[in-house]
Amino acid sequence: MTDNRVNIARQVADQLFAAETAIDTALAKTAALAGLMPSVREDARLSALVGQGAVERAIETMAALGEARRKIVETHKQLSITQKQMGLGPLNFGGWVDKPQFARAGLAAVEAA
Repeated sequence: MTDNRVNIARQVADQLFAAETAIDTALAKTAALAGLMPSVREDARLSALVGQGAVERAIETMAALGEARRKIVETHKQLSITQKQMGLGPLNFGGWVDKPQFARAGLAAVEAA
């Protein structure tokens, strides 16, 4: 029974990490786009009015992605609670092998893979 629960937890963890990565990648790429548009507008010697709507939409997209990131982090926290409810201790499912110091505080040993 525990092996089945571990396998299920691994499947969920894989999808969670993929979602977290996708949101972070989208946020980074959108930030790069938002940063590029004003400089290329200036290089093209265009008025600040040109492309203003596009810059605003990119910034709005970044805000929405920031909210999505907050929600996926909340999902991660809730899944940690679910993990305990399933009777599974701390497991490493391929996330950070060497977590930052604040994330390691108080963690029990990680199950050997």
